Amino acid sequence: MKAPRKRRIPARTKGPARPKAAPSRRTAGPAPFVCEVDVAEGLERFAWDELDGLFEERVEQIDGSSTPGRIRFQYVGNLYHLTRLQTVQAVYLSQVFAIPRPKALLGDQHFRALLAQIAAVRDLSPADAYQTFYLSAAGSESSVLGRLRDALAEHTGLTPSTEEGDLLIRLRHPPEDKDHWETLVRLSPRPLATRSWRVCNREGALNAAVAQVMVRLTRPKPEDAFLNIGCGSGTLLIERLACAPAVSVSGYDHDATALTCAEQNAAAAGFGEQIKLNLGDARKLPLTAKSVDAICADLPFGHMIGSHEGNIELYPALLAEVGRVAKPGARFVLITHEVRLMETLLEESPTWHIVEVIRVALGGLYPRIFVLERKGIIE
Repeated sequence: MKAPRKRRIPARTKGPARPKAAPSRRTAGPAPFVCEVDVAEGLERFAWDELDGLFEERVEQIDGSSTPGRIRFQYVGNLYHLTRLQTVQAVYLSQVFAIPRPKALLGDQHFRALLAQIAAVRDLSPADAYQTFYLSAAGSESSVLGRLRDALAEHTGLTPSTEEGDLLIRLRHPPEDKDHWETLVRLSPRPLATRSWRVCNREGALNAAVAQVMVRLTRPKPEDAFLNIGCGSGTLLIERLACAPAVSVSGYDHDATALTCAEQNAAAAGFGEQIKLNLGDARKLPLTAKSVDAICADLPFGHMIGSHEGNIELYPALLAEVGRVAKPGARFVLITHEVRLMETLLEESPTWHIVEVIRVALGGLYPRIFVLERKGIIE
């Protein structure tokens, strides 16, 4: 991850009312918002690159506060713009209270500040976007937090939920500070990685924020012919076009049901006419040699989909076929939990050069993203 930069943040653009922020090291200008993003562990540098690329001098990391899977930063601007982030799981607005115990949040001054923080977030979405809320905190069944939950329900008009609600509020100590308490309110009614275009879901579908990182690792260009083998419900195809335009975007899968699901998602994303879905075996693609600029794949892990024995036969055949259709210099970005198998195959591969291997934490598994480059002279 890039080291935080020392720079002045200019005055913020017009946005929702600013709740009290955590103490800032800045001595001049308005206090920025303090925010935090959740990101798949292992992909923090890509999330920061996106933040930095979108907001430049309006965003700055907070020294010593980021941990694996979490980036804390100061931001000046309209909070709504943070909901455009594509590589993060969720983004939160933070507020730190100088109180010894959560009970103090029920006091008039602190409770009003918490309500203002919640109002600032709710103002970012349509009025009917929030129906329920969930208070996430250690000891959530205590009488104090029960009273806080009841007070929030009364003043917000939202229904408490026993699971993650539309409005998610986290209560905890801020990083490295056990003397204060912090509330974090998610900026969107659903995690940002839960894309609105996903109208059809399939078990084992790739996390969309991870897919977005993968397509960025192909170094996307408008002139690309992009290929996704084993396209499933279409996540990588849609995220490729959400990242940048392309000359062609094609997906292949041997499962007709999966392609129907991908067709529905592509239409919901507005890319139904641009994405070409094909029923076929990715080991025998009906494509000419050296015709593809970039390839992505979410290969069977051998857990919910496929088996290790099947992958022993499948993986070398896929590497060979993708190598046939890839142009010299083309990037092939794949994710798999079959790490040893893939490493062994690539050690012996005359076709593929390993650019980078990235360990990612996903739902208790730790797959790797392999970034490969097609060997050969670029014509």
